[in-house]
Amino acid sequence: MARRLEIHPTHPQQRLVRHAADILRDDGVGIYPTDSTYAVGCALTARTGQARIHQIRGDAGTHFLTLLCRDLSELATYARVDNQAYRLLRTLTPGPYTFILQASRELPKRILDPKRKTIGLRIPDHPVTQGLLSELQVPMLSASLISHDTAEFDADPAALADRYAERVDVFIDAGACGIEPTTMLDLSTADARLVRQGKGDVSRVINLR
Repeated sequence: MARRLEIHPTHPQQRLVRHAADILRDDGVGIYPTDSTYAVGCALTARTGQARIHQIRGDAGTHFLTLLCRDLSELATYARVDNQAYRLLRTLTPGPYTFILQASRELPKRILDPKRKTIGLRIPDHPVTQGLLSELQVPMLSASLISHDTAEFDADPAALADRYAERVDVFIDAGACGIEPTTMLDLSTADARLVRQGKGDVSRVINLR
């Protein structure tokens, strides 16, 4: 049974955030709010977390996980970011965007599919998630929680706890969350390409195609 922590969404209690981070640091898997939807994830250093996330989602390992980073400096450690991409990232982060970038050599090989050279990364704009990342001092592997029965996101913490509490180690209840996924942009080539329109506005992005 997951340890359920009720954390304030805009003024998170540091003691509870630290406790959640300790659980994740100890190879734990947790559910937590983001600036788009509730998500499931683990520390990048977790030994079994990646496989457990796939099991919880029931995706047979086919869903590519996203790397949540504290800031642009950390993101640039795990991805190759040219000047053009950096300017765009600086404009849109933190926020509800996922960026597909060429992976750097710092990214553990177990994270990447052998046929892929890219990784999805994001810098979430949510105080609880930022608090977790700050406490962990490493990125988090993350995936959205979507019902395979309805193909929809669930914003209700109680419903999520009923469905997943037996399968994770910590559940952060920060109240109702969003139901719209991140906007996904492919920055792995010269021109930014919109992969998925989600919560994040892309009207400011020049030359988007």
